[in-house]
Amino acid sequence: MSRARTVGMTAMASAMLALSVQAPATADGKVTLGDVQQAIENVAKTAGVVGVIGEVYVDGKRVAQGTAGSRLLDGKGGRIPPGSRYRIASQTKLMEATVILQLVGEGKLKLDDKLSAVLPEMAEHDYVDRADEITVQQLIRHTSGIPDFMESGKFDVFDFTTAYQLIDLVKAARTVLRKGEPGQYLYSTTNYVLLGMIIEKLTGHDRAGEFKRRLFTPLGMKHTYLATKVSDQIKGPHGHGYYPDAKGRPRDVDRLNATIGAEGAISTAHDVSAYYRALNQGKLLPADLQRQLPRPFPELCGGTVSAASGGMPGISSTTFSSTDGRIQFAVAATLKIDNEQAMAVGDAVTQAAKAVLCPGQ
Repeated sequence: MSRARTVGMTAMASAMLALSVQAPATADGKVTLGDVQQAIENVAKTAGVVGVIGEVYVDGKRVAQGTAGSRLLDGKGGRIPPGSRYRIASQTKLMEATVILQLVGEGKLKLDDKLSAVLPEMAEHDYVDRADEITVQQLIRHTSGIPDFMESGKFDVFDFTTAYQLIDLVKAARTVLRKGEPGQYLYSTTNYVLLGMIIEKLTGHDRAGEFKRRLFTPLGMKHTYLATKVSDQIKGPHGHGYYPDAKGRPRDVDRLNATIGAEGAISTAHDVSAYYRALNQGKLLPADLQRQLPRPFPELCGGTVSAASGGMPGISSTTFSSTDGRIQFAVAATLKIDNEQAMAVGDAVTQAAKAVLCPGQ
């Protein structure tokens, strides 16, 4: 199959980031926001965008929203309804890291445990090179040096029929030449495939069930679920994303093979806001374990607001959250271009966050 069609759901995924943005709260606790609808309309003007939704939550309540562009390609289908579900892509990794760190807090796992000790088959069958050196902490931080399985060229964005097991993805990664040493940063979704396998082994539950038990149910994330099916479609109202085929024509990727990767969470602005609110308010992890989450800190606007973003075929999503957990701004843009060509979309979303969260600056 052609390389043009195997540019990956995971290879394209944006790394989790954190941005420093001035928290939009005054001394009396009131929040000042910029024009959300205008900010979202500006994102929709970016080349390659089909539709965009954005919602702001303060103390768990939606205080502003915006929608622009269209639900379907070529301006069809009306606008994406507020409250719609969307794929959060690599933001799923942050949730998975949270679950892993909860297991560490429960004494079921240690950050310095070697991969070969937690999943012995990785060394016994040579599924992972240098498994006796790689630690759980390195998997979380993308410093294991393990290649991304999508670089194997064995997976097709438009394959909606082949069901893969997590071990199949690990084996595919083994065929890719290692590019980094343990301890060196190399973004690779294979790390999170392995973390998913660790979750399943230690809990006796599949990832979807453990996410629901530990995160979705206790946080009231009623519209969030982890997609696991070979031909998965988003449930309920949502915008459609598109991805270029081998001839450059945008094809609807409303269906995606959720067995390829570790980024399958489907959520809403309300629900992802609930997750980040709880995370930043210390309700999911103690401070020492929260510091283990993969968060570089470039600066923006002179204050502090954390952000996580992700991309996969047809979607770019970002959630900004004030470090005190009070305020969230969740944005999802459906696309009709390759995510590798969509850097400008991420830039536009960042500008939208500045306009909304840092008005007047």
